[in-house]
Amino acid sequence: MLHDGHHALVVDPGAAQPVLDALQPANLQLQAILVTHHHPDHTAGVSELRLATGATVYGPQNEVMPEPLTRLAQGELARSLGLDFQVIEVPGHTAGHIAYYCANVNGVPLLFCGDTLFSAGCGRLFEGSPAQMLASLDTLAALPDNTQICCAHEYTLSNLKFACAVEPGNAALTDYAATAQSLRAAQQPTLPSNMLRERRINPFLRSREPEVIRSVQGFDKTARDEVSIFAALREWKNQFR
Repeated sequence: MLHDGHHALVVDPGAAQPVLDALQPANLQLQAILVTHHHPDHTAGVSELRLATGATVYGPQNEVMPEPLTRLAQGELARSLGLDFQVIEVPGHTAGHIAYYCANVNGVPLLFCGDTLFSAGCGRLFEGSPAQMLASLDTLAALPDNTQICCAHEYTLSNLKFACAVEPGNAALTDYAATAQSLRAAQQPTLPSNMLRERRINPFLRSREPEVIRSVQGFDKTARDEVSIFAALREWKNQFR
């Protein structure tokens, strides 16, 4: 949730009641609901919230969504709280997945990326191809260093465990894994992350790095070009325990 003290927007409400419970004590009026993709854990609360609050719903152009909503494609804007959120199409996790980017929220860029980019990880490829996901992550990785990354799940520790297996020589990764473990031990979130950190620690943004390539080829010797290396990296993560 993002708010200005009077109005609020919420992203990917998988249930309505937690949102209503947050709005009421702060006396906030829900103005907008931004949806990144069609999975139920991101949409199940949309209809109830829209009926309860009258909020405008924004979502991807080409996915099945709770109606009615304003559908958005690449480069179009969702406007709320006096802010313009630019839509970035990021297929991979689902075929029509979108992200929302605002260049200035309280002085820093802000990205709502759903299940495309996680801290130290990325989403599973349920509908899109490895080439699509690699291109989508390249697009997000080109955003400014200080972009605050609001992804949809706190998977950071499990992602870091895998990342350290892939790139054990990455000192920035090792240091951040210790930081994240301390945060979670104190029941603090690791999110939002930021783009500079993710470019330094996230194997899915680092699939062209020599150590990552060597590790991936140890998992799958047939991986040669950048797409097949990325695909093998994602498959390795799927199997990793």
